[in-house]
Amino acid sequence: MLLCSSAAAIRRISVSWLIMANNSNFKSHRLSRSDDAALALESSTKRPRTMSNHSSLKDAFSSYADHLNALNEKRERIVKASRDVTMNSKKVIFQVHRISKANREEVLEKAEKDLAAVRDQHISRLVKELQGTDFWKLRRAYSPGVQEYVEAATFFKFCQTGTLLNLDEINASLLSLSDPSLEPLQINLLDYLLGLADLTGELMRLAIGRISDGEVEYSERICQFVRDIYRELTLLVPLMDDGSDMKTKMDTMLQSVVKIENACFSVRVRGSEYIPLLGSSDPSSFLVGVSDAEL
Repeated sequence: MLLCSSAAAIRRISVSWLIMANNSNFKSHRLSRSDDAALALESSTKRPRTMSNHSSLKDAFSSYADHLNALNEKRERIVKASRDVTMNSKKVIFQVHRISKANREEVLEKAEKDLAAVRDQHISRLVKELQGTDFWKLRRAYSPGVQEYVEAATFFKFCQTGTLLNLDEINASLLSLSDPSLEPLQINLLDYLLGLADLTGELMRLAIGRISDGEVEYSERICQFVRDIYRELTLLVPLMDDGSDMKTKMDTMLQSVVKIENACFSVRVRGSEYIPLLGSSDPSSFLVGVSDAEL
């Protein structure tokens, strides 16, 4: 009886040992399979570098560097051309400021030639660099020069005809500078409005100068013209997406309007205090025919 129970216990131990051995073999087999999969994944992700891969990467970065260098060189050329446009446009403005009744035709004729020279010699350089490309990418490089050119062109047009030169007329004058096979450079609306805002400052200086020469009615026409520009831009600027520069110039424009109004008001209401004009025989003077006693 004792032997039977011992044999049964031994058999149970043997069975348990076999079960444990089988389980350990199964786990080791499963672990080896997972290790093989991990090694295969690692070998697939970490492929050895070859000379061809390294060479293609180097060529790609070289092309990127060449593109950026070419873009920077073009930007420098555009900035230089823009500075030349700005400088020569200012010369046109200074020439127009010399206008008076005595030399009006002479001054305007020379100013027209100078303005044409700015367009043909300097604006044409901008057109050559920018035609057929994305104008907005390099707008900050050429915008100051374009604004100054718009200011000079509109200032000359007002002194010549008393009207405003619009954007379509300016762009039409630039078409002859462009290659017909490429997209032409066109002045955008924002640069035109910024140049128009600067125009009011030059008109303010012109109005003050005309008052000092006794041309009060002409100064009043300038005052009304500047008022109209300011009124229209006041309605437009709040609707602009990129109007930060315009909002700054609107304050300066308002100051110009106020200065012209105050000057015209002072001459009309307090004209008797302007001693140099008393008893003037100049037909253009608003005091002509008025005696000193009546004043």
